[in-house]
Amino acid sequence: MDWVEMIENALKYIEENIAEDLTAGGIAKEVGISPFYFQKGFSMLCGYSVGEYIRMRRMSLAGSEWLASDCKVIDLALKYGYDSPDSFTKAFTRFHGSTPMEVRRNGALVKAFAPLHIRLTLEGGSTMEYRVEVKPAFQVMGVSKMFSYETANRDIPRYWDEIHVQAAVKPVKGMYGICFDEEMSGNRFRYMIGDDLNEEEAVGKGLEIHEVPRHTWAVFPCRGAMPLPLQEVNRRIFSEWLPASGYEITEGYNIEYYSNPVDFKGGTQDPEYYAEVWIPVTERR
Repeated sequence: MDWVEMIENALKYIEENIAEDLTAGGIAKEVGISPFYFQKGFSMLCGYSVGEYIRMRRMSLAGSEWLASDCKVIDLALKYGYDSPDSFTKAFTRFHGSTPMEVRRNGALVKAFAPLHIRLTLEGGSTMEYRVEVKPAFQVMGVSKMFSYETANRDIPRYWDEIHVQAAVKPVKGMYGICFDEEMSGNRFRYMIGDDLNEEEAVGKGLEIHEVPRHTWAVFPCRGAMPLPLQEVNRRIFSEWLPASGYEITEGYNIEYYSNPVDFKGGTQDPEYYAEVWIPVTERR
């Protein structure tokens, strides 16, 4: 199954189970992909996080039901997974711009948010640099933390700021940013800021040690002042490369490799700064 088909199946599954307890991990399991790559690819292709999309679809449907029936707020709150009528009313008001009572009593308008469908469009020929290579298993050292798939895009940059920018003494140089989720289940994954292993340094600093297994990796170069080139490469991996490449993602790993900033006059903001995105792949059957 190709990448676009997986996302389309995920959208269909969400729609068929919109009033159930939906999680990114559960949806990813249904379509057969790592929750990390599902979350990442979904947001790249659809423009919303999985959680945002589900909330907007639920509020759209709740608005239609509220207009078309005499149901109570508590009925819709329970149906769409809210703990109380108050929490549902707050979410309803944020989405529609009016409270349920204002809609029913004063004829305030509600908003519709239609289900998404993935369609590839031809945007003109363009090239995307990459190489595919087998890397033997290697060990890294660093510091790590568990993150939620739902908030990772916001929380991981804060983690870098805490560990690598603001810290008076940096525990590692920050050669890698590694997402790993070997079990590829659940709603959380571990993210490490790390370097290649130096056992003496790792022991002296009390760093974690992790072995990245042998994989075939698709490696994408990124050049320019960070983070925009990295963000653009990630977007194009999911929107252009995966659908047309003949490869599919395997394993719950995603690695960003960063050159040493001291090697560039402007550091990570130098126009020639170099980084890479590594994704474990296999040829599509």
